[in-house]
Amino acid sequence: MDVLETIEQMRFACQAAKQRGKRLGFVPTMGALHEGHLSLVRTAKGRCDVVAASIFVNPTQFGPNEDFAKYPRSFERDRELLEDEGVELLFAPSVEEMYPEGAVTFVTVEGVSERLCGKSRPGHFRGVTTVVSKLFHITQPDLAFFGQKDAAQVAIIRRMVRDLNLGVEIVACPIVREADGLAMSSRNAYLSPQQRRSALVLSRSLFQVKKLFEQGERCTAKLGASGRQVFVEEPSVRLDYFEIVNPETLEAVEQVNDPALVAVAAFVGGTRLIDNIMLGA
Repeated sequence: MDVLETIEQMRFACQAAKQRGKRLGFVPTMGALHEGHLSLVRTAKGRCDVVAASIFVNPTQFGPNEDFAKYPRSFERDRELLEDEGVELLFAPSVEEMYPEGAVTFVTVEGVSERLCGKSRPGHFRGVTTVVSKLFHITQPDLAFFGQKDAAQVAIIRRMVRDLNLGVEIVACPIVREADGLAMSSRNAYLSPQQRRSALVLSRSLFQVKKLFEQGERCTAKLGASGRQVFVEEPSVRLDYFEIVNPETLEAVEQVNDPALVAVAAFVGGTRLIDNIMLGA
């Protein structure tokens, strides 16, 4: 595996692969890798000739009081994991490399970026779409792979790709869960054993809604109320939002007549976790 630290090096390596007629897959990450990330790599390996990945903790998607400074970083371990999975190109730039001094250009997907996590974390998705668009321009992949756990991010990146006519196919891969149902997340490392148990309320609330849906309930007010009620039983966890939305626009829906996204965010201690589930898909 080649580890490349400059944009010029990464661009050249990706161009060389494509000039050889290779189908290039790309897995962008912020490191602190877990089985969810590795499942993206495996899917990419199954669909592409060459797989590239990136490790970059992107400062522009963190708010002033968020966890950028303490976000888990484990580069050597991550590098070994990616190499073991057969990644051929790893892009690991510095902040200065990705954001030259005086950079003032951002990519914003209007409207949809203000929903779900965008409502709670103003400017977060502007940082995400800016860095992802930069990574796409650098790597020029045929396919890019993202986890369904970040469903709002997937919807926003799909819209950006469509609106800007970027020649990349976005592939969303299923959420990978621990045996007890907790969605895998790099931020799970912040949790104490007690908080880890409390965090199960997120997936439990989603499974409750899915059960009610499978019993025939289609009213989102009733479905949402049943999910929020689960949080009442876990007072140590502070609910940020629990919403049922259109998976493409992230707008709230009143009835689940088409596939719908049930999305939740909550604070377990000082750690903000997200999870979601699809209904009718």
